[in-house]
Amino acid sequence: MKSLLIAVAAAGSLMVAGAAAAQSGADLAGSKGCGTCHAADAKKVGPSWKDVAAKNKDNKDASARIVTMLKEGKGHPKVAGSDAELKALAGFALAGGK
Repeated sequence: MKSLLIAVAAAGSLMVAGAAAAQSGADLAGSKGCGTCHAADAKKVGPSWKDVAAKNKDNKDASARIVTMLKEGKGHPKVAGSDAELKALAGFALAGGK
């Protein structure tokens, strides 16, 4: 019985982790309030998604840098989320909001 409970708990944990990873960057940007400061192709408080993508086009470390900015709040307000969510948001920004 105890091993069955452990197996069920492990399966539940994997499902929750998979659901967070499966959430699209656009959905995350919406749920985290990114649209308050960013738009697809117009500057608001922050740069547009297109400008973020263009600025980082040739930077292989851009995703890690953006994740760090979001996580630590340096150069950008802190964003609460798992590493997978922050990576998805960085990917969304680097894809120009697509």
